Amino acid sequence: METILYILIGLAIGMLLTYLLKGAMDKKRAGSILNKAYKKADEILLKAQNDAAQIKKIADKEGEAIKKEKILQAKEKFLELKEKHEKHIIEREKKVSELEKKAKEKESLLAMELANSKKLSNELAEKEKNYEERLNFLNKKTEEIKRTHERQLELLEQIAGYSAEEAKNELIETLKEDAKIEAMRYVQETIEEAKMTAQKEAKKIVISTIQRIGTEEAIENTVTTFHLESDEVKGRIIGREGRNIRALEAATGVEIIVDDTPESILLSGFDPIRREIARLSLHKLVTDGRIHPARIEEVVRKTKKQLDEEIIEIGKRTIIDLGIHSLHPELVKTVGRMKYRSSYGQNLLQHSREVAKICGIMASELGLNPKIAKRAGLLHDIGKVPTDETEMPHALLGMQWAEKYGENPDVVNAIGAHHDEIEMTSLYAPIVQVADAISGARPGARRQILESYLKRLKELEQVAFGFPGVQKAYAIQAGRELRVIVESEKVDDERAKQLSFEIMQKIQTEMTYPGQVKVTVIRETRAVNIAR
Repeated sequence: METILYILIGLAIGMLLTYLLKGAMDKKRAGSILNKAYKKADEILLKAQNDAAQIKKIADKEGEAIKKEKILQAKEKFLELKEKHEKHIIEREKKVSELEKKAKEKESLLAMELANSKKLSNELAEKEKNYEERLNFLNKKTEEIKRTHERQLELLEQIAGYSAEEAKNELIETLKEDAKIEAMRYVQETIEEAKMTAQKEAKKIVISTIQRIGTEEAIENTVTTFHLESDEVKGRIIGREGRNIRALEAATGVEIIVDDTPESILLSGFDPIRREIARLSLHKLVTDGRIHPARIEEVVRKTKKQLDEEIIEIGKRTIIDLGIHSLHPELVKTVGRMKYRSSYGQNLLQHSREVAKICGIMASELGLNPKIAKRAGLLHDIGKVPTDETEMPHALLGMQWAEKYGENPDVVNAIGAHHDEIEMTSLYAPIVQVADAISGARPGARRQILESYLKRLKELEQVAFGFPGVQKAYAIQAGRELRVIVESEKVDDERAKQLSFEIMQKIQTEMTYPGQVKVTVIRETRAVNIAR
C-alpha cells in the first residue's frame, strides 16, 4: 500500500510541477492550482493510508484464521498418529507376551527333557558298570574254559596220536562229503516230487511255446500259403491220381501240401525263389482254369522267365534309387534275388538297402566317397544269395564275386572284412561293419534262429566238459537232453549221480533255455580181450 501511495504522490508532484512550469506567468492561477493540488494530494494520501490500514487489518484477520485452522489440523494429525502408535504398541506387547509364554513352555519342556536325559544317563552309567563287571567275569570264565579246553586237547592228542588241526581237517572232510551226498539226495527227491506234480503243466507250457514260436519260424523260412476261392479247386490241382500235383512239384522243386485247411494249400521248400515260382504258377493255372501236366510245364517255364526278368528289374530299380552306376549285370541280378532271401527273419534286400544308406551318410560325415560306401553296403551280403551250395562263409564268397566282376578294391575288401574274415585295408570296411550291425540290431529287425540255436547247443556241451572225468558230451533232442559219458576209472556210481546233479545246477544258473534240459550221466565198464 505504501508503494501505491508513493506513486500517487509522485504523480501529484509531477502534475504540480507541470502546472508551475506552464503557468509561471500566472502566479495566481498557479497558486490556486497549487493549493488544489496540495489539497488533492492530502486527500489521496489520507485515503491511501486508510485503505492500507484496512487492508492490513483484513490480512491480519485472515492470517489469524489460517493459523488457527493449521493448528487445529496439526492437533488432529497428532491425535491420529498417537492413536495408531498406541495401537501398534498394544499389538507388539501382545505378541511379546505370547512369545514369552511359548518360551516359558519350551523352557519347561526342556527342563523335563534334561531331567529325563539325566535320569537316562544315570541308568546308562549303571548299566555300563554292570556290563563291565559281567564282561570281566565272562573273560575270566573264558580264560578258564580255554585253559581247560587246551588241557583236554593235549590229553586227546596224546591218546589218539593226532594233532588237533589234523583231527579237525579229517572230521570236516568227512562231514563235508556226507553232507554233500545227503543234500544231493534230498534235493533230488524234492525235484522228483516237484516234477511229478508239475509235469502236466510243464508239458502244456512247452507245447504252447512250440506252437507260438516254432510254427512262425517254419512258415517264415520254408512255407508259403496259397489261398483258394473254394475247396473245389484242390481236386483240380491234385488231378487224376495225383498227376497234376506231381507234375507241379517236379517242375518247381517245391512240395505242395494239400490238407484239411479250408481254402488254402501250403508250398513248402527252402528256396524262396522256387516257392515264388510255384505260387505265381499256381495263381496263373487257377485263374486260367486249364490244369494238366503239359499246361503246368509251360506255365512254370514262362513264370521262371518272367521272374528272372522281374529280378533284374528289381536290381536295376534298387541301384537307381541308391545312385549306384556301372554295376555288372550279374551283380544287378544278384541284388534282385535278395528280395526273395531272408537273414535271421530280416528281408535281405531291405537290410542291404538300409546298410547302403547308413554307409553313405557315415562316409559323407567322414569326408569319404559316399558312392563307394553305398556300393559296398549294398553288396556286402551278396554271398548269402548263392546259386550253388557252398561251405564258404558268405563274406568271402561275396568278396570273390565282387572281385570277379571288377569291383573297386575298397568295395571288395569291405565285403570280405565286414565279419572280420580278412584284415581291413580301408575305412570303408569298418563303416560297412558298423552299418551292418546297426541295421541288424534295430529293434524288431532280426530274430536269431539257427545260429543262436547252434550256439546254445555248443554252450550246453561245454558246461559238461567243465567237470573232471567227463569223456564225451552230446546235446540231443534239440537241446532238451544232455548226455554225458564219463570215464569209469575216475568216476564211481555215487560220483556219477552227484555229477548229474552238479551239471544240472550249473545249467540252471548260467544258461537261458526254453523248456527243460534232462542231464543223463552214463558210466560203463568194458572188458575187452583179443583172441589170436
